[in-house]
Amino acid sequence: MRIAALYDIHGMPWALEAVLAENDADAVVFGGDLAWGPYPRETLRLIRETDAHVIRGNTDRDPDEWLQEQLTPEEQQWLAELPETDIVDGVFYCHATPRSDEEIVTPETPDLLLEEMLAGTDERYIVGGHTHMQHQRGRYVNAGSVGMPYEGDIAAFWAVIGDAPEFRRTPFDVERAIAEVRRSTWPLAQAFAERNLVSPPTRDDATFQFRPREP
Repeated sequence: MRIAALYDIHGMPWALEAVLAENDADAVVFGGDLAWGPYPRETLRLIRETDAHVIRGNTDRDPDEWLQEQLTPEEQQWLAELPETDIVDGVFYCHATPRSDEEIVTPETPDLLLEEMLAGTDERYIVGGHTHMQHQRGRYVNAGSVGMPYEGDIAAFWAVIGDAPEFRRTPFDVERAIAEVRRSTWPLAQAFAERNLVSPPTRDDATFQFRPREP
């Protein structure tokens, strides 16, 4: 069985539409951080219209004031009641790590620390996201981000999990997305358009920002 792992959509329906149009997997898992971004309701509509497994991310668990104002009480309840993890076809899906939806895993994470993070699981793969960059560390797979990637590239990044992980990159209409984001009432819309759709951060940038701060 091949599972499409779609993570960190962040309220970007155009990126998600492009991925769903290209998806050729047998099933879909949405890996959290679904709505926080410029167009939350439109993004949730696409997700809920898809026959998929859906888990919750940290921004779904703890929506800020603006996001709460955009969503109906029913939509907020739907997000709040999503499971934190799921197991599909022998693969463990979580937003960040099995023990936390906010824990950081990057290509620089020490092997011993990563093993501590994965303790208590024995599935063949552990699939997460949260840090918005595709990579594989043994059986830990970061699927990347559909709506807010840190790849130095403007596209939607996701993965197909089968016998082995396949990392995918899907182009979308970036000029339309920039224009629509700039029209959004989201307080962070202008900064998001500039920093993620005009001049996207690189993997090295993100890895540096995620490094633990010196005491």
